[in-house]
Amino acid sequence: MAEEAKEGMEEIKEQQAEQPEQDQQANQVGEKSEGSQDSQTEEMNPEDLMAMWEEALKEAQQGSEQKPEEKKEEKKETIPSEPAKLEELSPSQQAGIHPELDFILDIPLEISVEIGRTKMLIKDLLKLNQGSIIELEKFAGEPVEVYVNGKLMAKGEVVVVSDKFGVRITEIISAQERVKKLGS
Repeated sequence: MAEEAKEGMEEIKEQQAEQPEQDQQANQVGEKSEGSQDSQTEEMNPEDLMAMWEEALKEAQQGSEQKPEEKKEEKKETIPSEPAKLEELSPSQQAGIHPELDFILDIPLEISVEIGRTKMLIKDLLKLNQGSIIELEKFAGEPVEVYVNGKLMAKGEVVVVSDKFGVRITEIISAQERVKKLGS
């Protein structure tokens, strides 16, 4: 459609160029510019300009109906091209861990272990003193949950190692279960 409009404008310009010099001189009287066709279209009222556009579009449509073979020939112009130059891929020399991913091994992660949870009202929380006991939802001996950056990754049991608490991993959460929990 835009091409047809361009062709229509070109036809209008050709018609204006074919007018006798007297008509052009009469049109240029009173214009402040050097007499360019652009200044003529700027000074035309919008209705005349729209009428000219409509005529140009009609002529372009008629021309496209009468000369479809000429347009096909115009579209056959080809741009020279070159084949893409691609480097050949070679298999990785190291088996196992990919060397390009080694930087991931040094990223720090936050690991936390949850013994249990409970819900309390603010008034009950304010009543807590030193020595108060908070009852958790988990039973004694039940596995604790291991979270990595806030995501459940494993379950295990609490152990004491050199006077410090530790967790012995008993179950790793499968990748499918982790993906399911991400969605919820």
